Amino acid sequence: MNYDPVLDNHGLPMGPFKSISVPRPIAWVSTMSKDGKSNLAPYSQYMNLTFDPPYVMLSINQTTEGVRKDTCNNIEQTGEFVINMPTYELREALNRTATQFPPGVDEFIEAGVTKAPSIKVKPYRVEESPIQLECIHHQTLRLPGAGAQGTCDVIIGKVVMIHIKDEVIGENGQIDIVKIRPLARLGYWNYTSVTDSFEMVIPNANKELLVGLQGAKQK
Repeated sequence: MNYDPVLDNHGLPMGPFKSISVPRPIAWVSTMSKDGKSNLAPYSQYMNLTFDPPYVMLSINQTTEGVRKDTCNNIEQTGEFVINMPTYELREALNRTATQFPPGVDEFIEAGVTKAPSIKVKPYRVEESPIQLECIHHQTLRLPGAGAQGTCDVIIGKVVMIHIKDEVIGENGQIDIVKIRPLARLGYWNYTSVTDSFEMVIPNANKELLVGLQGAKQK
């Protein structure tokens, strides 16, 4: 089949686009409003951009009423946010924070997760999350869209502090992703989690390329 995304003439019962770029990592984003109120929400249009220094990208669509979400407003007004890695064990808590709560509602409380103080930014981290990235706002790119929710704000943030729980670091010194079971989005209402992994090394790659692929800081 083929279809024009503007016409949306795919003839399927549900739009397929969000099930094409999969699996997508989920950023469980904690922010704080300018008056000190905490916010926690999940976003699956998320990815790292580079590693030296590390930057991340987060795309936030508008609400069903066609206004910017609290996460976006908080990041732009305070310049800070935290990316928390959700796991399979945290799936129900994460799902509760996907609710479109009124401004000022503390999703940490709604989800039943613990606030952990950050080091370089004000927003709290999710204590139960095995990995968290403290970020500062670098830039916003606003993409116009159709309908109330189509327009999005692409947030670029610089990572200024990384937290990794010791128990998820294996004996080989690498993060044990299979042990963590990070959640990922598959489109529709479907999710998955990482339950296995395999290694491939580029044949005849030089040391500099391998260092870059693993995301190590250049010496």
